[in-house]
Amino acid sequence: MDRRKPRAGESASEGVSNFPSRLAERFSTSERVFTIEFPSIDGGHLSDLKSRVDDLLPWFDAANATDSPAAHAHASNVAIAIALQQFGLEPILQVVCRDKNRIAIQSDIMGAALHGVRNIELLTGDDVIAGDEPEARRVFDVDSAQAIKIAATLKEGRYLSGRKFSDAPDLFIGAVENAAAPPLEYRAERVSKKVSAGARFFQLQICFHGDRLEKFVSAVNSNHPTLPLLPTVVLVKGARALKFMNENVAGIDIPAEIIAQVERSSDPKEAAYQLARAQAEHALSLPGVRGIHFTDFCHDGSLVRLMRDIGVTPRSAGKN
Repeated sequence: MDRRKPRAGESASEGVSNFPSRLAERFSTSERVFTIEFPSIDGGHLSDLKSRVDDLLPWFDAANATDSPAAHAHASNVAIAIALQQFGLEPILQVVCRDKNRIAIQSDIMGAALHGVRNIELLTGDDVIAGDEPEARRVFDVDSAQAIKIAATLKEGRYLSGRKFSDAPDLFIGAVENAAAPPLEYRAERVSKKVSAGARFFQLQICFHGDRLEKFVSAVNSNHPTLPLLPTVVLVKGARALKFMNENVAGIDIPAEIIAQVERSSDPKEAAYQLARAQAEHALSLPGVRGIHFTDFCHDGSLVRLMRDIGVTPRSAGKN
């Protein structure tokens, strides 16, 4: 990763404010790319956040700065993205449509861009009923494809109103899609719509149906052979977490036999780990898949173990 030191008189964020996305540069090579969902932050100090960043830096090309995931309030997406940028781990700023109208979406993107944040990922967001404040009002002024178009418009140097500004940010725009949720035949078409709106990479939702992932990736790859796809692999501690996701997280369907296999195992934690490893290896074997996006609910060293098991070398040991 390029970690140019700021020139005399400029801050760390000013030193990178005009740099293009390093993530985009990684996708332009033949190297595999790995991203991580950065843990939600509810309090504490920047030093605590930096410690987490330091653990991730050897392994990951970028980290998602999430936007109130699962409809729970956390430290803001923009604040986390700026902190990640300052500590050397390239952020992917997620912006959801659930809580923000088009004005707020534009403000998020432009505010983060002032600090050098170039990777933007637009998504619908979980409904408020998934969170701990279900009485909150939904916004949904625009949908995810329209939000992608908003980012593309800002990249051209103008707001939706038509008002122009100088020094337009060189945004690298991403999106999310679910390979396993019905209607299955429509999912690849949705990708094409988002690509037309301006999306240039995709992180896929968690998928426990390998056959559906294969069909989806094949369909997308036939229409967009150079489009980077990053399936998500989640690390959990056992069957309980799988049951919770299956019953409570919209868009996730986990076959009963997978849950039962983990639950009946003599070591459910190890069985859950091997499930994640098999999913990662299967995804990486598919044409069009450029890497993996990880979500870690274990926080016990399993993530580093998995990275090593799928053949990733930490940057400190020579990976650039």
